[in-house]
Amino acid sequence: MARRLGVVLFILLSLQLLSSYSVHSRTIVENLPGFDDPLPFKLETGYVGTGQNEDIQLLYYFVESERNPEEDPLMLWIAGGPVCSTLGAFFRENGPLQFDYKKSTEEKPVLELNPYSWTKVLNIIYLDTPVGAGFSYAKSYLASKTSDTLSSKHVYEFLRKWLNDHQRFMSNPFYMGGVSYSGITIPLIIQEIHNGNEDGNRPEINIKGFLIGNPLTDRNIDFNSRIPYAYKVALISDQLYESAKEHCSGDYINSKNALCARDLRRVDECLEFIYDNHILEPVCASSENAASNPLLLQPLSRSWCREDNYVYNVLWANDDDVQRALGIRQGIVKDWVQCNGDHYEIGKNDTDTYSYNVESSLPYHRNMTRKSYRALIYSGDHDSVFPHVGTEIWIQSLNLTVESEWAPWFVDQQVAGYQTTYSHNNYSLTYATVKGAGHTASEYKPKECLAMVDRWFTHNSLKPVYNAIGLLNT
Repeated sequence: MARRLGVVLFILLSLQLLSSYSVHSRTIVENLPGFDDPLPFKLETGYVGTGQNEDIQLLYYFVESERNPEEDPLMLWIAGGPVCSTLGAFFRENGPLQFDYKKSTEEKPVLELNPYSWTKVLNIIYLDTPVGAGFSYAKSYLASKTSDTLSSKHVYEFLRKWLNDHQRFMSNPFYMGGVSYSGITIPLIIQEIHNGNEDGNRPEINIKGFLIGNPLTDRNIDFNSRIPYAYKVALISDQLYESAKEHCSGDYINSKNALCARDLRRVDECLEFIYDNHILEPVCASSENAASNPLLLQPLSRSWCREDNYVYNVLWANDDDVQRALGIRQGIVKDWVQCNGDHYEIGKNDTDTYSYNVESSLPYHRNMTRKSYRALIYSGDHDSVFPHVGTEIWIQSLNLTVESEWAPWFVDQQVAGYQTTYSHNNYSLTYATVKGAGHTASEYKPKECLAMVDRWFTHNSLKPVYNAIGLLNT
């Protein structure tokens, strides 16, 4: 009886703690543990309440552009997953800080400036959505249940409230941005924004377009593209590929016949020890693959793996001093995690808290081609999670007019990737590959990706810009 009473009291105290916080709160962050000097850029964090009774509290990190915050575009960035924190992007993809891995230890992660931060040319809101990872949270278990469509509505609600609290950015050109699974949700969010503007919702959002890297767009197209991609990069043989294509009829995720299943087992054997985020990097040892290949457990043969660096993000975010500096509400999120168990994999059913209720965002893309939007879709050409092969297939299905043929684009006079541009009336789409990059591109090729987005935002082209005295944009 006493134990039950204690549980009830704990719940009541927790609810009181949650309700005591204001719906909107802001913290101006001037110093961060791990970085010795005052931050040389403007960083703001805060919570915005969304949903019924504002039971969803979404945490954001806002960084002003280092160039011209009054005129540079404003971009709202969301992570993939679908339930991952944007701190991953903040530190590893395009934010103003990164970990100094040579100086960092588990006791003291060390931060340094990222010379290729996109905040040099953009105002960026990094948003932890939906709840389940990072520091965003729900006030009840029921409120934590969400889906592709519902979380998109929450992002739209967040954006309207954020702009009301930051009215000096209302006139800035607005763009949505993200990677991976956000290829499903970003088109939904843009549809919410468009519908809201059409309905006269205030504030009216000055939306101009979107950019998505290494996107999941259509589950059938993107997952089925993995085997053709593996064939193109010589991970499976001609004979095996032709056999699988014939017996599976090109459908490698739904076909059930025995010959297809046999070929797919052989494909799995070929790809089991390939790091799918970047096919040229080492695959990390795990209990699963180590069981079938004991060599992976030998200490001397253990290769460096990219995930080895990710531990610093977890250690840093779970530090009490870090959370106080960021203005995190104490005692609500027990442990910060980069991604939770809702992370999508092929064939995965809905979880207790997330419904993958949009199979394809292609219909939303087709709808956007009838609007005056700009789009940048980019892929790392060594990514086998969502290979460029599938991205090119669904882009072709939009039946757009080719404005510029497939051609290289350059950084420092070297090929950085390939691009082609499309249009339909006032709609424009640039598709680019990033040479040597994986999933996701900016983590592997930060210099090239900064050049890519800067040129696209400024000139609508990835080609370098020249004037009478030489190169302006490298």
